[in-house]
Amino acid sequence: MNTNIANVLTIAGSDSGGGAGIQADLKTFSALGVYGASVICALTAQNTCEVRDVYPVPPAFITAQLQAVFDDIQIDAVKIGMLGDAATVHCVADQLRQIKPQWLVLDPVMIAKSGDRLLANAAVEVLRTELIPLASLITPNLPEAAVLTGLPEPDSIESMYAIMDALIALGAGAVLLKGGHLENSQICHDLLAVAGEVHHFQAPRIATLNTHGTGCSMASAITALLARGKTLPEAVAEAKQWLSGTIAASSQLSVGQGQGPVQHFYQLWH
Repeated sequence: MNTNIANVLTIAGSDSGGGAGIQADLKTFSALGVYGASVICALTAQNTCEVRDVYPVPPAFITAQLQAVFDDIQIDAVKIGMLGDAATVHCVADQLRQIKPQWLVLDPVMIAKSGDRLLANAAVEVLRTELIPLASLITPNLPEAAVLTGLPEPDSIESMYAIMDALIALGAGAVLLKGGHLENSQICHDLLAVAGEVHHFQAPRIATLNTHGTGCSMASAITALLARGKTLPEAVAEAKQWLSGTIAASSQLSVGQGQGPVQHFYQLWH
């Protein structure tokens, strides 16, 4: 039995405020016991209140990063986050078609918690046609699910179930629809469609503004747990439980004046 620590790669954007993006991904990997590598696709001038600017990394340099990592490191799972524009999506898809990682978790990051747009409109179709069919799992929230399918944004658990077929039809191996945006619900509902079944996960909603980076962290947690040998339903259940802990402990941090980050290391820092 191989007892080595798994290696996991995040392909995403940098968050200068440290709460989301590459920074949240690497914190999540460390918290859940895997080694994290990174390929940076965009730089953001960002804090807990706003995204002030985005600087895309040239596709040739993204390719150079990817090739440098895969030429040297045995990667057990890949997580994709913010890509930014169509050229970046095309570049990443082209490389991953050649690399064929065992696990590929795609968080289709489109809009920041602050409301700022993180994926250009022209990139959505490229994401839909080139990258999603390569993914083992996609993890859209409700607004992202509406953009990807062209259907109205779900506003109830019933309409979440109703949109699942359209999300599955996009071609990923599995779909996790995250229901954190459901208003007037004291429960956070997530639906996982995998192998012809839909699993329903629930957790109590925690009253806090400190939810910056939760989408990044959830997808990264699932990726880390898949790399450690969990099944998809096991990985989602354990990641959701861990994420609830990070949100509940977020008041230990005093970071910024807007949507604060979660406490990734609540199990380690006391």
